[in-house]
Parts: sequence; C-alpha cells; structure tokens
Amino acid sequence: MAPITREEVTDEVLMLRFQGGDRSAFASLVRKHKTPIYNFVLRLVRTTSVAEDLVQDVFVKIVQSAIDFKHESKFSTWAYAIARNICIDHLRKMTFRQHASLDQAVGNEPDGPTLLDRTPDVHPRATVDRTVIGQEVGRRITHCVESLPTDQREVFLLREVANLPFKEIATITGVPENTVKSRMRYALERLQESLAEYEDYARALR
Repeated sequence: MAPITREEVTDEVLMLRFQGGDRSAFASLVRKHKTPIYNFVLRLVRTTSVAEDLVQDVFVKIVQSAIDFKHESKFSTWAYAIARNICIDHLRKMTFRQHASLDQAVGNEPDGPTLLDRTPDVHPRATVDRTVIGQEVGRRITHCVESLPTDQREVFLLREVANLPFKEIATITGVPENTVKSRMRYALERLQESLAEYEDYARALR
C-alpha cells in the first residue's frame, strides 16, 4: 500500500484506507478527533467519567459502521452525528443527571480549553476586579448554556465547541441550515442578555 503524502491526508482518505484494512489510518483519525469529540460529548452529558465512556462508544460505533461510510459526506459530519445520537440515547436513559461545570477545564487538565476562554478580557490593571467579575461571568455562562433548550444547546456546542460549519450542523441535526442559524442566534441572544449587566463594568475597568 502506497504511503500517504502530506497533501493526501484528509479524513476521507484515512477512512478509505481504514476500510481497506489499514489500522494505522484509523489510529490517525482517533488522534485527530478524539479530543474535540470528547469536548462536545462532555458539554452535553456534563460528567467526565460518563463522557469518557461515551467517547469510547463513539469510536466503537465508528469501527462497527465503517463499512457503511459511503464518502457522500465529510467524516466529521458522520462522526459527530454518531456522537450526538449516542449522547441522546444516554440522556434519554438517565434518571439522574450529575452536572459538570462548563467552566471546568476539559478533561480536568488545568490548561484545557473552556467556554470562558472565549470571553474577552478587560484591562490588566484592574486585576482584582477583573477576576471577581470573570468568575461571575463564568457562572452566568455556565447557567445560561445549561438552561438553553436542548435544540439550541446542541447547536451552540456543535458550533462553539466542535467548531463545525452550519451546513454540517444541519446535516447532523437533520434540520434546515436556516433553522440551525436561528437556533444559534437565539442561543447567543440569551447569552448576551445574561451578560448585559457586565458591559458597564467592563467599560469602567478599561
């Protein structure tokens, strides 16, 4: 089997190689997608241990369904659709939810990305006030995202955590792209309303 050149390496090429029996191609897909898929799953189920188990289920399902991947869509779209369905099945079966904070670093890594990383900072000279306000903003973001309707929350997470384009999100969720954009707009409006009172604080600290 010919080696894969740098120009040839795409998810779809790797999947084609895996379908042909190249296990190293699948290992490459896992290395590339495991962390972002984990981030997405964690934000939905909110519990680290559960997210870890579900991500394993996602990749087991990918292996089991590899023959069904027809290269009519992007690998990422297909993989996130599997992840979403597994999360939905899990949440439907839950009788008790344990909520993990959205401002906790992903995977308990202190340098891991959080949604707070997306919150603009204020002037560094106001360190103390900035820290206090930042903590409160974090709590507001956490509460707001967790309280979003399910359809808005999953679109927000697919866009902001998984960093997928709206077209792919539409395919994953099975709704028109305009509906996806509307759900994202409503989610952002809720966040903006929740954080509106901090605009004056931010201006005062500049």
